Amino acid sequence: MILKIQKELFRPLLKNINFGSLKNIFFLSSISYFCIYFLKNFGEISFNINFEKNGNYLFLSFLFCILSIYLNAYAWKNIIKWFGQTDIKSNLVSFYVLTNILKYVPGGIWHFVERFNFIKNISNSHLAFYSTLVEPYFMLCASLLLASVGIIFSPFYLLLVIPFVFLNRNLINLVLQKLESLKSKASETLKFTNSNYQLEERINLTSFFPARAFFFEIGFVLSKFIGFYICFNIVNTDNSSNILFLFVIFCLSWSIGLIVPTAPSGVGVFESCFLFFVSKNIMQNEIFVSLIYFRVIATSADLLLSFPFLFGKLLKRI
Repeated sequence: MILKIQKELFRPLLKNINFGSLKNIFFLSSISYFCIYFLKNFGEISFNINFEKNGNYLFLSFLFCILSIYLNAYAWKNIIKWFGQTDIKSNLVSFYVLTNILKYVPGGIWHFVERFNFIKNISNSHLAFYSTLVEPYFMLCASLLLASVGIIFSPFYLLLVIPFVFLNRNLINLVLQKLESLKSKASETLKFTNSNYQLEERINLTSFFPARAFFFEIGFVLSKFIGFYICFNIVNTDNSSNILFLFVIFCLSWSIGLIVPTAPSGVGVFESCFLFFVSKNIMQNEIFVSLIYFRVIATSADLLLSFPFLFGKLLKRI
């Protein structure tokens, strides 16, 4: 009875909240925080790095960023297989890698649109819609699960395993049903001819838990962190920094950047959250420089792998 009353009280309140505006405000606040920090500490921030000494380390960070993109692509491929589509002959990994750069386009959804259209053309729109939208949820679950090792700092981190619990055949449908609320908004963008479909029509989960897909997502987050940690070690002057603390902060910041779609690839949000969470525990100037180098390297990896796709798009417009 009490729960019912609470639902009736909070339902009108939730309906009146403009979540789109809140996301925009959060994104702009993050960018502002990042810029203000840079301007306030401009004289203390140095990007001078001995490339002769550290060039190999920067290249190693670049290779781990490349590896993370491919691991993410294999995760997407295995998500589609988990949804019951095991006979697709097209090279899903290559297409995922090629379109990865589109996540930097303002709006943050155009890589999803390209992948949706690709899967729709070789299979069906039902599989395309669900597999494209569920993949970020896998990434989020992997990142939060890894961040849950922070339980050694606080019991709060145990709550981060909750999304992971939903990654099974019995509960994933509940998540997909929630995504149905996005269908009306996505129909026009993704060009659905008939949006009145049922989840069970084309989706047939092949196993209880998507172990292979989740394993690749774990590898994706770990590779990204290693790429960042290499950058951090290049500029770090204090060898006493706690790698586990950095790892937890990295996973949390990456997760927040992921769920704010206004930020292309989490740009600004990831960096601002990292600076905020680190606080005074580590020299923030070194963190700032590390984040800048890592962002440049990660974006360069995306650009390199996506160049054939961008070049092809350019040729079509000429």
